[in-house]
Amino acid sequence: MGSLFLVGGRIEEDLRRLAPQVLGVLVRRHGQFDACEDAVQEALLAAALQWPVEGVPEQPRGWLITVASRRLTDQFRSEDARRRRELSVAVSHETSNIPDISDKDDTLLLLFLCCHPALTSASQLALTLRAVGGLSTAQIAHALFVPEATLAQRISRAKQKIRAAGARFSMPPPAERAGRLQVVLQVLYLIFNEGYTASSGDDLHRPELTTEAIRLTREVHRLLPDDGEVAGLLALMLLTDARRPARALPDGTLVPLAEQDRALWHRPAVAEGVELITRTLPKGPPGPYQLQAAIAAIHDEAGSAADTDWPQILALYQLLERVAPNPMVTLNRAVAVAMVQGPGAGLRLLEALDADERLARHHRLAAVRAHLQEMSGDAAAARSSYELAARRTTSLPERRYLLSKAAGLSHG
Repeated sequence: MGSLFLVGGRIEEDLRRLAPQVLGVLVRRHGQFDACEDAVQEALLAAALQWPVEGVPEQPRGWLITVASRRLTDQFRSEDARRRRELSVAVSHETSNIPDISDKDDTLLLLFLCCHPALTSASQLALTLRAVGGLSTAQIAHALFVPEATLAQRISRAKQKIRAAGARFSMPPPAERAGRLQVVLQVLYLIFNEGYTASSGDDLHRPELTTEAIRLTREVHRLLPDDGEVAGLLALMLLTDARRPARALPDGTLVPLAEQDRALWHRPAVAEGVELITRTLPKGPPGPYQLQAAIAAIHDEAGSAADTDWPQILALYQLLERVAPNPMVTLNRAVAVAMVQGPGAGLRLLEALDADERLARHHRLAAVRAHLQEMSGDAAAARSSYELAARRTTSLPERRYLLSKAAGLSHG
């Protein structure tokens, strides 16, 4: 859906917010995910073209549902569409008796449908990011570290499998819920990350994505208030998003965490996040989202960068690496190691990541290496690494920041 959002301002916001709701209504009515998704795409395109000229209708959601339903009816009239309908008759029978409540927000049900067990984990992530998150194929490919063409094929196959599986548009049974919830949370985490640091383009942030990720996570938390990882993810998002007002100067220049004006942080979000993770952690063995939230809380509660409790952060990263091994976790642990044991120790930890194909050519590895080389006093090596990171990133604010760091070392 991301490719459709070429209009600006409130209309773009409305389309992104309404897209999964409209898709949910159509799937509830007709039970054919792939055909419904195509119809919603066409309705969104029509809105993107018409609303800026003719104005937003009084009931934008109803307008989109009507237009998408007409597109779907046109598809059903063709012979090929009738054959597709027969293939998913099981879904149609399951959904035919569900009340058609037009004002019902089916976004959460749509989330679980996209995480159907007939799909691989990779396909679940891709399809949910596409249908619910509104990310473009390019953005999803970047987030999942796969080529764009491969990602497009994966989404197409996933929609076909959803149709063939006869998936019910309802909450999954208890036996399946835990596995599908894990994928749902990972998808929401990726949506938030794309919004907090856009993978490409002129803007550092995409607030509509962070806002939507937090909204959906709140809804999951409302449904599952005793799930520690749901609470941990919500706390992590709140604690991270609280820093957004200080992450860039008025001209768009990126400001790293250590240099941010903490008076600009959104304190109500910090307080909510800290309270949530403090209440959740004692209830059982912590999962990866709870551990990340605990790390974020330590950063947010420090009065200044110098006051940060780096030994505690390092201990949490070491635990996180045991619970959920990941090259990005190791990369972040290297920074904590450098802050506690010195930059040389952090740089040695980075050497193992050079052989990890998931991260070896990622700009963040080069950027962290540059930072630690600068800490160690090796200006020439740091300048070279900053320039390498700048070449690898597709985010213009990040590129400008990295080049400015390289230039500062050139003149130092």
